[in-house]
Amino acid sequence: MRYLNKLASVFCAAALGLLVLTSCEGGDLYGIDSPDWRSAMIDSIKNANTGGEEELEGMMEDVYTIGKTDYSSGWWADFSKYYQIPAGQVWNAQFNLNINPAATNTYKNFALILCNDEDRGAANYKEYGAIRFDNQPSGNSEWGDYIDRSLVSSNLTFETDTDPGVEKLGGKVTLTIDRTTDGLVVKMTNGTVTKTYTQTSTLPNLNADASNTTIRAFMVVEGSYINFLATNVEPIGGCTDAEDKQPVSLSLKGVPRKLLQGTDLTTALANVTAVVEFEQAITKTVGVDELTFEAIPNTDELGTKTLVAVYNKTYKGENCSTPVIGYTTFEVVDKMYTSIGATDNSTAFWGAHSDNIKVNPGETFVSTFTNYSSGANNWNNFLVVLTKQDATEYAVLRADNYGWGDGYAACTATCSQTDWAAWLAAVDGAKVTTYVTNNGDGTADVKAVIAGTDGVTYTQEYVGINTVDPEDFYFHFTVDGCHLEFDQVIGAEDNSSAFWAEHSDMINVPVGKTYSTRIKNFTSGNNNWNNFLVVLTREDNTEYAVLRADNYGWGDSYAACTATCSQSDWAAWLAAMDEAMVTVSVTNNDGSADVKCVIVGNDGNTYTQDYIGISPIDGSDLFFRFTIDGNHLIFE
Repeated sequence: MRYLNKLASVFCAAALGLLVLTSCEGGDLYGIDSPDWRSAMIDSIKNANTGGEEELEGMMEDVYTIGKTDYSSGWWADFSKYYQIPAGQVWNAQFNLNINPAATNTYKNFALILCNDEDRGAANYKEYGAIRFDNQPSGNSEWGDYIDRSLVSSNLTFETDTDPGVEKLGGKVTLTIDRTTDGLVVKMTNGTVTKTYTQTSTLPNLNADASNTTIRAFMVVEGSYINFLATNVEPIGGCTDAEDKQPVSLSLKGVPRKLLQGTDLTTALANVTAVVEFEQAITKTVGVDELTFEAIPNTDELGTKTLVAVYNKTYKGENCSTPVIGYTTFEVVDKMYTSIGATDNSTAFWGAHSDNIKVNPGETFVSTFTNYSSGANNWNNFLVVLTKQDATEYAVLRADNYGWGDGYAACTATCSQTDWAAWLAAVDGAKVTTYVTNNGDGTADVKAVIAGTDGVTYTQEYVGINTVDPEDFYFHFTVDGCHLEFDQVIGAEDNSSAFWAEHSDMINVPVGKTYSTRIKNFTSGNNNWNNFLVVLTREDNTEYAVLRADNYGWGDSYAACTATCSQSDWAAWLAAMDEAMVTVSVTNNDGSADVKCVIVGNDGNTYTQDYIGISPIDGSDLFFRFTIDGNHLIFE
């Protein structure tokens, strides 16, 4: 390891001039009672000889890059190493911050993240907060439960995030975190811009082990990149010297899981990146223009393909001695289902949303989808958002048993998993069923059942979410570095499946509850009955009733019901049923059941089918499922 300790220099003529002063009566250059102006002069001369840059002791070379050098790094995508700072210690770091010359947003720089002594994504990971280099008091330039924004000062303040001047943040930055008091002092400066955070109050200990007072620091970039230079604290994994390094492996990120047949491979891979690991365990993210690809076999035919990527550069960009190769697979398909988020998992937090669905008092809405994750962090998975119709939020619930919002604070959040690393790997491609319940009393419950790719079923439950208006309660899904596909299908997609050929999973309806779900109905259009059917049964499949989409049915319990519908022009209705969105609600009245179908046709009209008073029904044993007849269904 090469150390960059800097020694005090001899200040030649200036120093000699000062020595002359000592010959005067009472002169004492090095005395403890030397006049303040002498110390100031010495400091001034010292700074003049170092270009104004602060002299730091004990600095170790740590040379690596954070972020993509084409300035394409998105938020929370590229990170520095972890640096641990015990109580009573100071961390100094120096690096070159590269600002995109085309940047128009003040936040396109870097943020310092302070956390407990855990890895990102670990079950016990907790953040003190974040401090970004730009300063925008009305914006989001610092945040976190333990960061007080009023304690920030800066000599460059932006009123909005589009103010000019972001280029002033670039250059060689010195970052200092001082924990020599109970509080916290953070200073970041490039000699032109200086931002300081000074907290004198005691910093709480967020570590599970109360005897461990260490905090961790790391940096994340957005639309910029950092060439790290030196540190006085050895990072986790060790420092990296400046000599060139050979690549040893690569892993691909952003490869679409599914590719529509006929799509150009170059277009499909435009957002792909690779994390290349070099000697000394240093990594760098490279873009698609630095990789060579081949799909085996070719993408002209349907099926699973192996994507081979080759990288042949050293860390400094020279031709390497042995290229590294990475592999992944994707599917070439002839049909893409409803998706939320880009299929390469590049969609940022809150970047895409599903439809808003109303849940009535006493109703539980059931949704089924496949969750695909970038795998970077626990939170790079589906989110459930509970709102009013006007989008005012009650709560936001993440897939990893965490959330926020006024309604979230009172809820009890529980989950079945303990090994979060295994869970994160298993939710990529997992089948997820969510249950959103409006209890009708001002509270709501949400449950997610996740069938992991490892064969393990994981559950997340949020019980007692409050501040809910039961008459104004909606939910939708959003994403964060992931995408969701509503791809559960029953029936052949050419609508050739015969009556009763395929069935969906069964849904249990408890006494006094209404369970609803939504499907997209595709039909051959040959007859009214070539559409969805709802089957009411016991758990052992003993049937109560079978209900067709065209207000007809049969079974021991069907005869007692009253069947009504809104349509009178059956030819127009049948034409509208192809790709119609259907919401089916089943109510368990403990002795009888009601089924209501709300159909939004492809003509924009809404059609209803009601089957009221299906009886007798054993309230303790009521399930329903779907089947088909010359049609197919996609669950949404």
